[in-house]
Amino acid sequence: MLDIAKLAGRIPGISQHFKQEVNASYQRLEQGKEIVEKTHLQQQEIIERYQQWRDRLIFSVAIPIEPLDTCLPISSPPYSHSVFATDGSQIAPSHHEIAYCYLINVGRVMLHYGQNLHPLLDSLPEVYYKQEDLQVSRQWGIRTEEWMGYRRSVLEAEILAEMACRWVNPPGAHQEPNLAMVDGSLIYWFLDSLPYEARDLILPPILAAWEQLRETGIPLMGYLSASRSVESMNFLRFHSCPFETPNCMVNCTDLEDKKAPCQVIEPLRDVTLWGQFLQPGERGPLWKSSQRILDLYPEEQQIYFCYVNVGSEIARIELPAWVAQDQNLLEQALGIMLAQVSKGYGYPIGLAESHNQAVIRGGDRVRFFALLEQQMIRAGLHNVGTSYKEARKRGSIA
Repeated sequence: MLDIAKLAGRIPGISQHFKQEVNASYQRLEQGKEIVEKTHLQQQEIIERYQQWRDRLIFSVAIPIEPLDTCLPISSPPYSHSVFATDGSQIAPSHHEIAYCYLINVGRVMLHYGQNLHPLLDSLPEVYYKQEDLQVSRQWGIRTEEWMGYRRSVLEAEILAEMACRWVNPPGAHQEPNLAMVDGSLIYWFLDSLPYEARDLILPPILAAWEQLRETGIPLMGYLSASRSVESMNFLRFHSCPFETPNCMVNCTDLEDKKAPCQVIEPLRDVTLWGQFLQPGERGPLWKSSQRILDLYPEEQQIYFCYVNVGSEIARIELPAWVAQDQNLLEQALGIMLAQVSKGYGYPIGLAESHNQAVIRGGDRVRFFALLEQQMIRAGLHNVGTSYKEARKRGSIA
C-alpha cells in the first residue's frame, strides 16, 4: 500500500525540478523558432546535403516535402462519410493460470455519418494455445509476451482491411468518402531488431492489408497522440552542425555520453516546436520519414507525416505515400480526422470506441479463465486450477 504521508514529503522537490525544466524549455523553444526561420531560407540546400551525407549520419532524419513555413487550414469533411477503426488488447500467458495460453481481442468500429445507417461496434477475440503458437518465437529468443504484441499488430491491420473493404466493395453500391484509422504509428520500428525470419511473419501481412485498402481506395491514417518523435527536429540539426561536412562517423564518434554539438535544442520534441506555428485546424508541412525499417516497405507504402493542431493537442498524423501524394485523398483523410477529434472531445471518437471494444477488464479476464476451466473439466481433465501463488495473490488476509 502506498504511504501518502511519506510521499507528500517528496513532492516539493519534484515540483521545483519541473519548474526549472519548464523555464529551460521556454528558452530552447525560442531558440528552436529562430533555427526554423533560418533553416527555411536554406531548405533546399540542406536537403541536398542530407542526400549526400545520409549514410554517414548517426540519427534518423525526416525530409520536408513542403516549405517549413507551411500552415494550411484543413477543409471540413463531406456531410456523408464513413470511418473504420481497430484497436487491440490482450491477456498475456502465465504459468500460474489454469492453462498456458494467450488471448488477443481486436475491437472494430464502423461509423457512418449522414447516411442513416447503423454503426458497427464489436470485438473479435482470438485464443492462441497450440505449441506452434506459443513456441514459434522462442527459436529467435523472443519472449512469448513480446511476440503476442507483434501478432496483435497484424490482426489489427488485417481486421481493419477486411472490415473496410467488405463494406466498400459491393458492386453497384454508391460509396461515400471514408477513412481507415489506427491508433499509433504506421512505422513498425520495433521490427528492425528482429531476425529476418521473425520479421517476415509480421510485416508482409500488414503490408498486404494496406495494399487491400489502397486497391479499394480507402485512405489509411495512423493517429499519434502526445508523440515523442524528434524526426523533424533532426532535420534542423544540419543548420546547427559546426563542421564543414555533416559526417557524423568522423566528427562525432568520440562523444561518449556527451551531446553532439548540433543538439542545441534537445530535448525539444516535434510537437512542442511545430505547435508554436499552427492555429487550431491547421496542419504543418508534410515530411517523409527515413527510419531504417522503411527500407522494407514498398515505395507506395513509404510513410509521410505532418503535425496538426486538432484543438486539444498537436497530433502527429502518419499516412502512406499513396495517400500523401494524392491531394484529394489527403484532404479527405485530414478533414474526416479533424471531425472525429471534434466528435470525440479531443481524441478521434472512432479510435476511442475501438479501444473501448477491445479493452479487457478484470472481470473479463476472470470470466475467460472460468469458461476455460469449465471446458477443460468437461473434456475430462482433472486437477484444473491456478497455482497457490496466484490463489493467494487474489485474496488478502489483511
